Amino acid sequence: MADVAAHITGTVWKIEVKVGDKVDAGTTLVILESMKMEMPVEAEEGGTVKEIRCKEAQAVNEGDVLVVLE
Repeated sequence: MADVAAHITGTVWKIEVKVGDKVDAGTTLVILESMKMEMPVEAEEGGTVKEIRCKEAQAVNEGDVLVVLE
C-alpha cells in the first residue's frame, strides 16, 4: 500500500480519480490550488485507488494523506 500525500499546503481543487480506479505512475490523482496556482499530485507508483481521504474545496496541509493506493 502507498499513501499519496500533499506536497504543499493548499486547497483540494479537483479529485481526478475514484475508488477502484487503476492508475499508473505519474497519473494525476488530485489537483491542489495554492496561491492561485494549480499543482497536480501524482501517483509515484502504479496501483488501485483504495481510499480517498479528501474532498473538493477542503484545505489540506503539506504531508496530509490524500489518496491511498494498493
